[in-house]
Amino acid sequence: MSEKLLIIDNLHVSVENKPILKGVSLSVEKGKVHAIMGPNGSGKSTLSHVLMGNSKFQTTQGHIFYEGKDIAALKTHQRAQAGIFLGFQYPTAIPGVTVANFLRTALKAIRGEVAAVKGFRKLLTEKMASLQMGPEFATRYVNEGFSGGEKKRLEILQMAVLCPKLSVLDETDSGLDIDALKVIAEGINRLRGPDNAIVLITHYQRILNYVKPDFVHVFMDGRIVRSGGPELAHELEAKGYDWLDKNLAGEAAAR
Repeated sequence: MSEKLLIIDNLHVSVENKPILKGVSLSVEKGKVHAIMGPNGSGKSTLSHVLMGNSKFQTTQGHIFYEGKDIAALKTHQRAQAGIFLGFQYPTAIPGVTVANFLRTALKAIRGEVAAVKGFRKLLTEKMASLQMGPEFATRYVNEGFSGGEKKRLEILQMAVLCPKLSVLDETDSGLDIDALKVIAEGINRLRGPDNAIVLITHYQRILNYVKPDFVHVFMDGRIVRSGGPELAHELEAKGYDWLDKNLAGEAAAR
């Protein structure tokens, strides 16, 4: 039986006293990929920020357990050190900081020790090549002048270098053309393993053609309203969220 890496129990979250998440419960096991889908404003990205400890979001009820421990008191950097990674929907530019220096510093912060230069360069070169990045990419400033596809490749490169136990990818497929999407998906698939887990947040089914999830969960109005296998994503793609909304209304009326 797979080991549960993450347990979210009846999570309620507000921003400036406005409720966003309204009782989310979810268990994520090692070795599994969970896709979270839903329309805009349904709470998907809020969940990602709460998992990473963003202080803008206030947990008013419920718990998050990671590796069996309640992580409510952990700061963002402590969650990262524990093996939680967030791939941003809108990555930020950091002028003057090269990709190589950024990643080496991040690796030091996670491991608590400086990576040897020679070994780090070899690691970085190998990971960049797997994402179809030339060696010159390492000397560019983080996300400065990057295309949408390059920004998302850098997110996956970080994931590849840091080797987190839990990766939360917030709309990694947004703004990508089909070629870039395939490269990103291949990078994610290479990082799947029995000792880690991925929570993949997306609006659309298309990335799930390449990264096959074990479970699909649908968010609406701050709640998970339906869970299933990969076939649920295909059904949503074909029929839309309005179809599910009407189904849920019909089910509620029939009770």
